[in-house]
Amino acid sequence: MVTHLAAAEQTATEHVPATQTAAGAATQPESPTRTGLLIIGASQSGVQLAVSLRALGFDEHITLLGDEDHRPYQRPALSKEFLQGTVESESLIFRSNEYWAEHNVDLVKGEYIVRIDKEADGSGVAHSSSGKQFPFKRLALTVGARARKLEIEGGDLDGVLYLRNADDALALKARVGDAQDVVVIGGGFIGLEAASSLQKMGKNVTVLEFGPRLVGRAVGEETADYFLQAHRSRGLDIRLNTSATRFTAGAGGADDGGAVAGVELQDGTVLPAQIVLVGIGVIPNTQLAEQLGLSVDNGIVVDRFALASDGTTVAIGDCANMPNPVPGSAPGERIRLESVNNAIEHAKVAAYSLTGRREEYAGIPWFWSNQADLKLQIAGLCNGYDQTVLRRDEERGKFSVLYYRQGQIIAADCVNAPLDFMAVKNALAKGQNIPAEAAADPATPLKTITTDS
Repeated sequence: MVTHLAAAEQTATEHVPATQTAAGAATQPESPTRTGLLIIGASQSGVQLAVSLRALGFDEHITLLGDEDHRPYQRPALSKEFLQGTVESESLIFRSNEYWAEHNVDLVKGEYIVRIDKEADGSGVAHSSSGKQFPFKRLALTVGARARKLEIEGGDLDGVLYLRNADDALALKARVGDAQDVVVIGGGFIGLEAASSLQKMGKNVTVLEFGPRLVGRAVGEETADYFLQAHRSRGLDIRLNTSATRFTAGAGGADDGGAVAGVELQDGTVLPAQIVLVGIGVIPNTQLAEQLGLSVDNGIVVDRFALASDGTTVAIGDCANMPNPVPGSAPGERIRLESVNNAIEHAKVAAYSLTGRREEYAGIPWFWSNQADLKLQIAGLCNGYDQTVLRRDEERGKFSVLYYRQGQIIAADCVNAPLDFMAVKNALAKGQNIPAEAAADPATPLKTITTDS
């Protein structure tokens, strides 16, 4: 059975806590050397921060520290290609060990930071659960978010799984072969991606969504209804306004290993399930920020330059609550974005801050989700829209919803319609508009009707 996402070669770039004498006896490591920048969180944003700093000429030593026993990897494929076995684990790795060695970056795996002692100038020491210490001149928190747990009876049964990191994906892959019935709890992106993958692998899949529509936090009603009908037509059993009251174990109870066997609904119905996959959102990891006394509110509060409330620590990615970067946002409006694009763009902003420059977030937020043959791309944020324009081409399987506020385009959901997505994304980036009346004709390319606002 695979136990690691990818083999990790033992090279100079990996943290080695002790040395060996000629006789083979372990000796204590030397006093830890203070790194120029300690990045806690070997995530997409953590990797991008290190890469961006080197591109900007930052020449101090960098330590990139993660609590997983894997080299930094791409997460989006975990619910799709990796789960289905269509990509090899090695292809998910961001950078080779040689890259980190050549760029003076120590990659430290499997260390969980439990406490940080920090001075007013931004320097300090991070302490791991293993007792190791990591002194630093400056600190970056790229600690991401963790899966929100479903606290109901049977939640600790074997076979009740989450899908947030590589170990989660490996645990799910290890069980899929012996399972026939899967219940997915949560009709968001992760739930629908995994449900589509598992159905493609021949499993009987039921999706339970507590709310009245799918992906309710991310898309409007028309897009949610489109996905509901599309997934049902492809054979997924999707049940809205439905919740689980408990997970039941096999007939053998404790003798059966405490394995999940079913999901009981509020009406008493029990759905068979050898796997229950829970995807009900995430919680930003703010524990270290709170211990440091940083401002926290649905994430680590940062300014336009990715600086936390102490003025020295940077915090970026899924864990950060930042001023809404979208042009036209209300003064003081803040947002926490969970996307690859945001992790990359926010890391670039933080890199500028760490090198003494002040560059604000300039990108337009965008997202994607691949569910079976449905390729969703979202440009902008649809918060506060007052008008929508629907573009649908049944023959070509294309579907787009354009969102407007006071006549100005602010976002779009595009399914199998990459040209619509690019047109809206480019218009938003340039501060242009796509007149709603002209956009209503799906045969009209949006890029041909873009106007200056």
